[in-house]
Amino acid sequence: MATTSYQICTTTNGSVTLTEDTINNFKSGLQGQLITPDSPDYDTARTIWNAMVDRKPGLIIKCTSTEDVIHAVKFARQHNLLVAIKGGGHNIAGNAVCEGGVVLDLSDMNAVRVDASTKRAWVEPGATLADVDRETQVFGLATPTGINSTTGIAGLTLGGGFGWLTRQYGATVDSLLSADVVTVQGNLVRADGNENPDLFWGIRGGGGNFGIVTSFEFQLHPVGPEIYAGLIVFPFDQARNALMKYRDYASTLQEEANTWVVLRKAPPLPFLPEDIHGKEVILFPNFYNGNAQAGQKITDKVKQFGTPVGEHLGMMPYTAWQQAFDPLLTPGARNYWKSHNFTELSDELIDVILQSVSTLPSPHCEIFIGMLGATYSSVPSDATAYTHRDANFVINVHARWETPQE
Repeated sequence: MATTSYQICTTTNGSVTLTEDTINNFKSGLQGQLITPDSPDYDTARTIWNAMVDRKPGLIIKCTSTEDVIHAVKFARQHNLLVAIKGGGHNIAGNAVCEGGVVLDLSDMNAVRVDASTKRAWVEPGATLADVDRETQVFGLATPTGINSTTGIAGLTLGGGFGWLTRQYGATVDSLLSADVVTVQGNLVRADGNENPDLFWGIRGGGGNFGIVTSFEFQLHPVGPEIYAGLIVFPFDQARNALMKYRDYASTLQEEANTWVVLRKAPPLPFLPEDIHGKEVILFPNFYNGNAQAGQKITDKVKQFGTPVGEHLGMMPYTAWQQAFDPLLTPGARNYWKSHNFTELSDELIDVILQSVSTLPSPHCEIFIGMLGATYSSVPSDATAYTHRDANFVINVHARWETPQE
């Protein structure tokens, strides 16, 4: 009877043959699941958030514990296998999956433990932002993360991380207190300000190639559980004037507040008139970590950017606001994104943005401006591997479409 063997890509752009006995021997020490190309759930397991990425790994190892991660790393090291690490699988470039290599899938490691007395949370690498928010908001606490609840905490943190709370509490890495990291040798080490400080510096914004984090320890901060937030929408012919006023407004905003900009074709939101659906608009998402009275004073200033065609503002659970943009960022679409930091919104930059928005190729495409500054900018540029502390704005260009033909 013929035995099965597997050709797996190596780190040197070659391949190695792993026999069925080799695979079974590895599998016997694995608590989680080993998925091969002939497994019935292989296609589901290799699918990630961005449908533009269609890679076929040689093996997928679904880890359920730190011991599984160590076991998998030593196995990959022994055979010099190409490895990709999947947390939430949300990375636009598709780094969570590799062609022909081994995927270490950590998505089943998604536990979140909170100590409200010390305002700390210990988070496993497969957790999403929704997982973190759900557990921390029980105690009216949060750590600064992103704006799409299905994003994985691991990739966001290792890249720096910013969102609605960044002006008040800094980047995600600024609230990272320590991490448990499996090194390329398969050793488990702790990284913080005292133990392995160089490694701790590197994982705070340096990306995912320093090791595999199996636990993040975060400082938590008072947030909500209800906050004041919502959208104010202006027609596109008011966009230039609105951006000019936004530029001045941004320099005066208190750290508890944040206002972003989204330029896109209007989605069919119920508070917008039907005749503007599908037409270019400029939206201002607003966030205030406080009560409605103080929040309204801020959004009243935003309303003065022009004549709004619609608004939806009020007190809401922080967890609800964290999920407000999920319907625009569902899995299964094709995405190609670029971003850049800016110290200022110059007239020339505004001209380029407005010209680009007038030629959006898809109703799913958008340009957004995220506001930074305040606490985020108070961190020394050399304190973490994420160094861009002089940035006052980050601009993301989201190209997003549905079919390969597009």
